[in-house]
Order: sequence, then C-alpha cells, then structure tokens
Amino acid sequence: MSVNDPIADMLTRIRNAVHSGHAQVAMPGSKIKLEIARILKDEGFLEGLELADGERAGEKVLRLKIKYVGERRERKPVLAGLERVSTPGRRIYTGKQNIPWVLSGLGIAILSTPKGVMTGSRARQLGVGGEILCKVW
Repeated sequence: MSVNDPIADMLTRIRNAVHSGHAQVAMPGSKIKLEIARILKDEGFLEGLELADGERAGEKVLRLKIKYVGERRERKPVLAGLERVSTPGRRIYTGKQNIPWVLSGLGIAILSTPKGVMTGSRARQLGVGGEILCKVW
C-alpha cells in the first residue's frame, strides 16, 4: 500500500492505538519517523521505541510503546492529542520568532529545521525556524 504522507500515517496509527488502549504500535520505519518518536520519548509521551528489521530484506519496523498513568481500570494515556500541521499539499513554515506555543507550553510543536528535527522550544533556543511537522499535547 502506498502512503502519500508517512508522518500523518504515523500520527494516525499512534492516535488509534491510544484510543483503543493498546500497549504498543508498529509501523514502517524511516529516519524522520524515528526522530519524531525519539522526541516523543524524550518529552515523556512514549515509554519506549525500537527499530527492528522487518520480514523483507531492507525493511525496517518501528515499534512504539505507549505510556499510560494510573492503575489498570483507571489508566489514562499520557498522550492526549496529535495534530499534523504541515502536509505535502500545504507546507507550513515558521521563522524563529513565530514558533507556536501548544497549550501555553503544556504541549510541544515538532519542527524540521536546517539543524535537524527538534521541538519548538529547542528551536527557539538555537534561534532557527523551519517546517512545523506536528503538534502534540
């Protein structure tokens, strides 16, 4: 199956897994997806990640372990929402002074900058702008 927007596919898979209460989710792996997953793990939205070899030669599978809080019956996901901002049909770029705040700092914006994929707060510290990939809260 051909996917036109692999980042939106990744976010949708994570969103669906969170809503249905799954402990982990698997998807085809790539460098940009791995960087986004690392940011989500570093910011405390995911419990773990693993990049493994797939069934076919050269294929990579990215497995994400979703983080929950609370006991079995009352457990709630740490990840409340994911939103794709820039799409292949409509790219959204921002300068260093206009990087958006997500829920007044409770969430994060993930940007693709000339210095790599990073959070909005890290991009503000480095003084770089870039393409706003998604918002997470």
